Amino acid sequence: MSTTDASASPIVEMTGVTVMIDETTVLRGIDFRLFPGEIHALMGGNGAGKSSLVKALTGAYRIAGGELRVDGEPVVLAGPAAAEAAGIAAAFQDVDLCGNLSIAENVMIGHEERGWSGISWRRTRSRAVEVLDELGLGDLDPKRAVSTLPPAIQQLVAIARAMVTHPKVLVLDEPTSSLDADEVATLFRALRRLRDHGVAILFVSHFLEQVYAISDRITVLRDAVGQGEYRTRELDRAVLISKMIGKDLTELRRIGSERRAHRVDPTGEPVYQATGVGRRGEFEATDLELHRGEVVGFGGLRGSGRSELGQLLSGVARRDSGTIRVDGREAALPNPAAALRRRVAYASEDRRDGGIIEELSVRDNIILALQGMRGWARPISRAERDALVERFMESLLIVAPGPDAPARQLSGGNQQKVLLARWLATRPHVLVLDEPTRGVDISAKVEIQARVAELAREGMAVVFISSELDEVVRLSDRIVILKDRRKIGEVSNGPGLSVDTIIEMIAADDEDDA
Repeated sequence: MSTTDASASPIVEMTGVTVMIDETTVLRGIDFRLFPGEIHALMGGNGAGKSSLVKALTGAYRIAGGELRVDGEPVVLAGPAAAEAAGIAAAFQDVDLCGNLSIAENVMIGHEERGWSGISWRRTRSRAVEVLDELGLGDLDPKRAVSTLPPAIQQLVAIARAMVTHPKVLVLDEPTSSLDADEVATLFRALRRLRDHGVAILFVSHFLEQVYAISDRITVLRDAVGQGEYRTRELDRAVLISKMIGKDLTELRRIGSERRAHRVDPTGEPVYQATGVGRRGEFEATDLELHRGEVVGFGGLRGSGRSELGQLLSGVARRDSGTIRVDGREAALPNPAAALRRRVAYASEDRRDGGIIEELSVRDNIILALQGMRGWARPISRAERDALVERFMESLLIVAPGPDAPARQLSGGNQQKVLLARWLATRPHVLVLDEPTRGVDISAKVEIQARVAELAREGMAVVFISSELDEVVRLSDRIVILKDRRKIGEVSNGPGLSVDTIIEMIAADDEDDA
């Protein structure tokens, strides 16, 4: 439990804080408190201002109005170094470690222990072990290369690096986005140790269950404005969601109801037909048909081969068996460019390495695939580019300072929607969406799911891949059940289908194999 009591004073206090970026207000009159010995969750919908608050607190954004106090004293953070000097450290969603260096070198980078002849690696490793031990990782070999560590331990090494200077405040921005349940449990044990030693932890996450499991208090933002501060145990989940998105859960229920009402059994020739498609060691040969106007979900547990099958269907991975027909004609699809020419598009689950180019503008990210289809000898006119970008920014509710803003300035949910816009601009007949709502908040999730439903109504064939089975059931007309990198069944959606149905099918397959 939190060591915070009613008489404690906040270690961090924001009063009426406003932040402006390129004449756009990204935080408006925010009041925020963070106490020693607590884990404080920051929640909000898409573009709510979570990242802006983090950047203001860590010195990356200048505070234009209001006041920031640390330990009761007013401070002006001129940059991250000033934040570190004030006792504020951070570890971010994208773990920025040097994989070729050792654990000790990563933990102590910039803070190596020195002697008369330079860096003392013996003392540096000893200090790294001390910091790791505070996180319950004292048994790690400090000489081990970081690249050999699982994601959760890499995340803890990044936190250890932030803790080297003994900060009073630790800011964690989406630290669990790429972790599984066991890895999250490992991270949470370490965070509780830090909390119990008096560290104030700001925990930014879109995972509601994790927030309720780890946090003591919650602050909610919406549209750059604070919506209140609450004790976690006193805040009902439905109330939290309604404060985040400005409406209740009926929107998600409406999407599911509309999908069920829209559903019809596919008839006629499929727009896409895979026969015996597979790849040795990656996915067992399988058959699949896709019809216009339907959403086909891939349901399976971790390691079932959801992404692998999606990549085989869209030319991202090269198949070594089977045939593919698109619009009735055989198609080789040896690579994504060839697939795109046949109007088959794939949106990667990894928006950082396989999707968004952060240095490019929102406009350039959106038109990238379309320009690639046409070839660089036929540039898209400025008028057409502007019309396309304006249409998709409006229809997908993309929140950005403007179309010329670098994509790195956008929230994760908005980056995901820019990536979706890129593929929609190519007017695909078949769209494979791999984890389109991973790493986004509930508001962006609602918007993306609503757009997927709309695409099906417009006649597109959509493959919807998600690790969240409730999403798959909500959106899909048919669900392909996967396990151990093979297709074990296929089921039509309907009133009697639930997440439990899919899990039971997977479990029944275990019994059949026994």
